[in-house]
Amino acid sequence: MIFFVLAIIFILVLLILNRWLSGEDMSHLDQTRPRPIMGDPPSRETEEVAARVRAFTSASKSSGGIGRSRIKAMRNAMDAIGSDREYVSEIRPTSGAEPAGEWVLAPGYDPTRRLLYIHGGAFLAGSPKSHRIITDRLARDSGAAVFALDYRLMPEHKRAAMLEDCVGAYQWLLGNGPEGETTLTSLVIAGDSAGGCLTLTTLAHAKSAGWRAPDAAIAISPVTDMTLTAPSLYYNRHTDLLLGPSFGRLMRQPAMLRGLVLALLNRCSPASSVLSPLRGELAGLAPTLIQVSSHEMLFDDAHRYFLRASAAGSSTTLQCFDNMVHVWHIFSPQLPEAEFAFEQIKIFLVDCGCVAKQGIEDSRS
Repeated sequence: MIFFVLAIIFILVLLILNRWLSGEDMSHLDQTRPRPIMGDPPSRETEEVAARVRAFTSASKSSGGIGRSRIKAMRNAMDAIGSDREYVSEIRPTSGAEPAGEWVLAPGYDPTRRLLYIHGGAFLAGSPKSHRIITDRLARDSGAAVFALDYRLMPEHKRAAMLEDCVGAYQWLLGNGPEGETTLTSLVIAGDSAGGCLTLTTLAHAKSAGWRAPDAAIAISPVTDMTLTAPSLYYNRHTDLLLGPSFGRLMRQPAMLRGLVLALLNRCSPASSVLSPLRGELAGLAPTLIQVSSHEMLFDDAHRYFLRASAAGSSTTLQCFDNMVHVWHIFSPQLPEAEFAFEQIKIFLVDCGCVAKQGIEDSRS
């Protein structure tokens, strides 16, 4: 009898723990699939991009070491991306009491128009330097002063520190431009992958805090749900050339074990809206553009967010590309699909009134 009671208690504890770790079941959002707007068939340059990604992941694996030495190698590899390029924009690092990061300023930029960019890198790596291909392009296309945030990373810092940095930078940009305090006429917040997650979380935080809302938000291949329950995390692990080799193994582990590890690392439930913007309040948010590839592990993260935000009444646009690697934008201008994605971003920013006249003229010349 005692054994039976203990068994019942144990099962109840497991059920409660599983509910705490996984949150509300979102599988009802997976019944439809968006139609790709480009990438089927893929351009000829796609295979060259795939070869470069395979070489990148192979070099990362063969770098040796585990733990912090592996993370260091990953950070160095990401910072080397685009290091051989010359950029049109002026790169101006911040200093002193300003948030850590750099201004990316295209010729003729409008200091009253600002764009906060939050880089990706699995919350472990990446920097303003690693994403200059993207921030330089956004600066040229928008004519805005782009601020690329250098937020604190794991494992040296907790996820809460990252959000604190993002929220702090957002609030700072409301009153400050590259030359100091100045008027603000438009504000955009954007990010990719892990930075896309922080972008959407910061967007929701700004609304709940009652701050001036951004005029637009952009999330490229975003993480939206840290419960890791989206089906594409599993079924796209072989087609995602960038995330699959590393995070595909994680998805083969028991779901409860994954959840417990994430809870311990972040000191809160993966289902918390602090970690998973998909599970927060999505009503009344700024116009948001989401771009994702149907071949990447985060496809359903993006699709689920789009469906929930749209159902909540927020103006949200999802653009799905076929056969693309995770954050394929980094292969601009060589990859036609990356160029088309940036063109779509610019159209979105124009529609939201976030493009300066200089930015429009630059793109036409």
